[in-house]
Amino acid sequence: MKIIFSEKCLEYSWPGHIERPERIRKALGLLRQYEFLEPKPASQQDLLSVHSREYVDLIKNAEAGSYLDGDTPAPENIYEYARLSAGAALLAAQEKGFSLMRPPGHHAGRNGRALGVATLGFCYFNNIAIATKKLDRSTLILDIDGHHGNGTQEIFQGNPKVTFISLHRYPTYPGTGFRSQGNCLNFPLSYSAGDSLYLKTLEQALSQVDMANIEVVAISAGFDAHQGDLASLGLTHEGYREIGRKVGALEKPVFGVLEGGYIGEYVGRDLHELISGIEEKH
Repeated sequence: MKIIFSEKCLEYSWPGHIERPERIRKALGLLRQYEFLEPKPASQQDLLSVHSREYVDLIKNAEAGSYLDGDTPAPENIYEYARLSAGAALLAAQEKGFSLMRPPGHHAGRNGRALGVATLGFCYFNNIAIATKKLDRSTLILDIDGHHGNGTQEIFQGNPKVTFISLHRYPTYPGTGFRSQGNCLNFPLSYSAGDSLYLKTLEQALSQVDMANIEVVAISAGFDAHQGDLASLGLTHEGYREIGRKVGALEKPVFGVLEGGYIGEYVGRDLHELISGIEEKH
């Protein structure tokens, strides 16, 4: 699997903020064996495929140095950085690769804050939603971030071409995803879940999907469910390899997009384990 990456995503930061370039910089040191591809920014048309014009304009015209909400800052040129991250997701979908880019996206809904949540959760444009819309194929989105992908659920709720599965910690931010709704299958777990329960739950989730009707699997790959990270579910490196094996066993084209994961050494190793599991021969 190829890695989609641009050094530009390391250029911005915000003092004291947990979503900082070091989480990617440290991960890169553990991923040099992969082939890397340089992305191009998403077009405005791509952004408008899932977001309202008013919201896109809000990000585009955000005052540098301000806050969009209590936990989502607006660093200088954030529109361009967010557009590049969305473009990386588009390239990942095209190449069946993995976008190792920031900012993340799965909390961003059509008009920004999604499902009544008060903040954007460090997200600007919903990268995986933009890539899925562009593919226009029957897609299973598997969100393994420790937080529920409320923006992704809002965007695809009721869409017959998309099945959304989220395994996430509850209760914690954003406080959504406590029950399944139609094509959006939610599996809330406690912080002490661990590999065994998590993998058993993943099997249960996948068993509810008619894979004969799925053409592509898209992974919202947050690694903050790793033991000790921001939304820990007690997962280990081996746990991520097993997640990859279960995805690979579906025998569908796969692409992935980075969401959370704030301990850089864990992000790099966990991503390697996930990809290795996906690419194992079954």
